[in-house]
Amino acid sequence: MRVLLAIFLGLLLSSNSIAQILDPVSWKFNSEAISGNEYLLKIEAKIDQGWHLYSQSLPSDEGPIATEFTFDENPSVERIGKVKEPKAKTEYDPNFDMDLNFFSNSVTFSQRVKISASTTVKGNVYFMVCNDKMCLPPEEVLFSFDLELNESSENVEGSVVETNDEQTSATPNFSKNQGILQPVKWEFGLSKDENGVVQVAAEAVIDEGWHLYSMNLPSDDGPIATEFSVDTSNGLKLVGMAIEDGELIEKYDPNFMMDLIFFENKARLVQKVKPGNSATIKGYVYFMACDDEKCTTPEEVAFELDASAFLGKEIIEEKGPEKKKADRSILAIFIAGFLGGLLALLTPCVFPMIPLTVSFFTKQSKSKAKGLSNAFIYGISIILIYVVLGYLTTVIFGADALNALSTNVWFNLSFFILFVIFAISFFGAFEITLPSSWINKADSAADKGGLIGIFFMAFTLSLVSFSCTGPIIGTLLVEAAVNGGVAGPLMGMFGFSFALALPFALFAAFPGWLNSLPQSGGWLNSVKVVLGFLELALALKFLSNADLVVQAGLLSRELFIAIWIGIFGMLSLYLLGLFKLPHDSPMDRLSVGRMLFATITLIFTFYLIPGLWGAPLKLISGFPPPMFYSEAPNGVGASQAAVVTGSNEGPGHSQSAHCPHGLNCFHDYDEGMAYAKEVGKPVMLDFTGWACVNCRKMEEQVWSDPEVLRRLSNDVVLVSLYVDEKIELPEEEQREVKIGEKNKRLETVGNKWSYLQASKFGTNSQPYYVILDHEGNQLHESAAYDPDIQLFVDWLDRGVKAFKDKAAL
Repeated sequence: MRVLLAIFLGLLLSSNSIAQILDPVSWKFNSEAISGNEYLLKIEAKIDQGWHLYSQSLPSDEGPIATEFTFDENPSVERIGKVKEPKAKTEYDPNFDMDLNFFSNSVTFSQRVKISASTTVKGNVYFMVCNDKMCLPPEEVLFSFDLELNESSENVEGSVVETNDEQTSATPNFSKNQGILQPVKWEFGLSKDENGVVQVAAEAVIDEGWHLYSMNLPSDDGPIATEFSVDTSNGLKLVGMAIEDGELIEKYDPNFMMDLIFFENKARLVQKVKPGNSATIKGYVYFMACDDEKCTTPEEVAFELDASAFLGKEIIEEKGPEKKKADRSILAIFIAGFLGGLLALLTPCVFPMIPLTVSFFTKQSKSKAKGLSNAFIYGISIILIYVVLGYLTTVIFGADALNALSTNVWFNLSFFILFVIFAISFFGAFEITLPSSWINKADSAADKGGLIGIFFMAFTLSLVSFSCTGPIIGTLLVEAAVNGGVAGPLMGMFGFSFALALPFALFAAFPGWLNSLPQSGGWLNSVKVVLGFLELALALKFLSNADLVVQAGLLSRELFIAIWIGIFGMLSLYLLGLFKLPHDSPMDRLSVGRMLFATITLIFTFYLIPGLWGAPLKLISGFPPPMFYSEAPNGVGASQAAVVTGSNEGPGHSQSAHCPHGLNCFHDYDEGMAYAKEVGKPVMLDFTGWACVNCRKMEEQVWSDPEVLRRLSNDVVLVSLYVDEKIELPEEEQREVKIGEKNKRLETVGNKWSYLQASKFGTNSQPYYVILDHEGNQLHESAAYDPDIQLFVDWLDRGVKAFKDKAAL
């Protein structure tokens, strides 16, 4: 449809000139040898005065046809990267009533290839051109490059195929038949920076009169940019991007007749890494050097370094908010599991078992020491049973599936329904029990005695108490899997079982303590009911996740908070004894503990009420939908950024209801980068997710601070990319990619941003923040979830300073 519209527009606007054939673009194609098996394919377009050719990347599918290159399948040819183009001009196009990226006068596209045999590379370029009054229908031009493999030569001349009679310009004089020139000598080494991060360094000594080109060059039409690559196949992880440490010079280069950036005398390239399990770190430097008259053939120098001294040592970036994130997450899951185990102890299925089980061990054992050891084995068996359950959860689902739990709509809806069922069960409507045959078989095995009998006694406890512990375990496993990855369920179950087993070992060691235990009674059922209310509140979070991911708009922030007010308000009334549920015992008086707990829940209910009118509610940040997902026209608290910065102005198309605190932000990488170049600011890339709890916590606890908000509004261009955005990509953008060892198809906008994060930055966790320059280079270390406001302010300031320092060169 878009192609037909463009053709119709071209025919309509060109009706006055229908009698003449317009051909405002002429193409020529030439190949330039880089080495014996590598070529640079150059595709040059000469454009008539007043006409323009569109870029490969356009901001919208509603406009013209973007220039597109298609290469025929050829097993002898490996394309290195994609077709590159110089920076396009961005101006208003009256034909489509929008700002568009295009080229005037002339432009050269380039594609680097490697061949395994002499061959012909064929393909086509598909394009359309316009002037200020009309557009021509899209056109296809075929191209062909004859390339010869010459492994014995350092430089092979490429053939030229042209669509007109003009000859191509001369290429630089690559050095050959002049003896072996080695103007650059390399040394490689490992070290640690001031924060303890391992650095792989490549240091170059450059002969007088020669220069080595930067890793970032302004154009693909000139020399080969230096590449510094570290092999990650052995489990090693890159920390940020490779950086250039040394004095860069920008001046005219007579070999390529343009201003270029390069090193003289010496250069140093640094890549920060986290060593894997291998004792070696491998990689290479790919470079070319020139003097004022000639250039060396591009060369690859490999290195292999002994990393044994750095193995097994945790590498932490102390300056960034990403520090110790994984450790804190696992510790939090253990604590949550431990607290869940303590709650399970207070249920009517488990609590009465403590004195019965301990009495059995102390009476059946011939000595106190034997009773103590049996109780200890019983406790270890409980821990083993639940840790195995956590392990099976990890094995069955796998790391990728566990990571997807937080963003998958159907998983979240399933968990919502499951937790509502758990809550209703705790309220006393029914009991969730396992088949009685399982319990009978475990109980009969427990009668055998010895270690096996003790183990099956613990297993019987697990089965019998399932109606009380099942919902707690289910909740814990889901939360641990979503927030802790592969290790989460294991650590969660370890914490849960440790709390569950601890009383049996302690009371067996000190039987006198049994007298201090409160008597079983109606209070145990009250514990179940309270847990039911908490399950109901937690269930709402999963419904909110599903709603956010599909952007249905059914569960706004105000409605979520209103439901929570109802849940905790009813819990307060229940604790005060104003109504009873099935299985509740008569209550003739209110205990002190129950009264205090009712007071706490009532205070919490009152705390929630201002959230209906935009209060941030930092105590529960991350649980309700974000403040911009609101029934209010611009989101609750939308004017906060304007209050802090004194302005609400920004790019009209970027100010979105999906931007926290009314900030101006972009949700497209290319649009954000283009705007950053226009205003001369660095880009803060925010990889986030609709169902990401920690993302909401950062936005509501850290970004809301006036100092942070001022910097986000004034110092950087914010680009928020939602990795779980379910909007489908245009069919022409859908493709197969490789992430790690797996192939994945990019079908949605979220897939696109998730792949960008994984391929460019080597991680897939959110939130994840990086500050980039206008070429997409990372300026310093990344950041992640950390509620330390001052740490985030410092991270922002250092990123902005690095951008300004680089721009001043």
